[in-house]
Amino acid sequence: MGQFQQVFERYELKYILTHDEYLWIKNELLNYMKVDKYGIATIQSIYFDTPSFLLIRTSMEKPKFKEKLRLRSYGLASPDTPCFFEIKRKACGLVYKRRIPVKEQIAKDFMNYKGEFKDSQISRELTYFRNHYKDLIPQVLVIYERESFYKENSEVRVTFDFNPRYRTTDLNLHTSLDGSPLLNDDRVLMEIKVLHNMPLWLTSILTRGKIRKGSISKYGEAYKREKELHNWRLTNV
Repeated sequence: MGQFQQVFERYELKYILTHDEYLWIKNELLNYMKVDKYGIATIQSIYFDTPSFLLIRTSMEKPKFKEKLRLRSYGLASPDTPCFFEIKRKACGLVYKRRIPVKEQIAKDFMNYKGEFKDSQISRELTYFRNHYKDLIPQVLVIYERESFYKENSEVRVTFDFNPRYRTTDLNLHTSLDGSPLLNDDRVLMEIKVLHNMPLWLTSILTRGKIRKGSISKYGEAYKREKELHNWRLTNV
């Protein structure tokens, strides 16, 4: 499935921008960074959770340690499309992400205890995660378009996510890219990903633009919306 990064360790800082703020910051970033070669990509992520939504409820309490499990694809998946099975953990502000490439059906079989992955450190962690929580099922599919920027010879990345949406039916990566909006307007979600300290030039851009950190979880927002609008499975919580 080609070369890809399996392990990520970094800080991820989130911001909620107006469209005008996005245009201004993008123009400033182009003085220092380049647009990712893939351009704007559509990302889909299936989030697995227990029937009582233990993982997202725990995450929303903002503990020092939290974790989630998701299956991700770039665009609609086909039977031969490489997807990525990811464990994402956050401890004391630092994000750790570990992933392996896998076809969608193989991931589905794995979660139904009908097969195992080729042995590796990450596959063993995925197996432990599945077995520890025992009854994980697909709960939400989150979809959005992402524009990514990188700086050569640097670990700094900046991403912008547009039109985040979700659905709770057809929880697969191959049916469609349709979903209900997660935001009420045309806000853009920005993430700054850094391994250590934020560079001074990037700090200066944020200061001049009066951009302040926000806090949003796409899966968490979907959970809250379903809970508020449809009394979503509250008997299980």
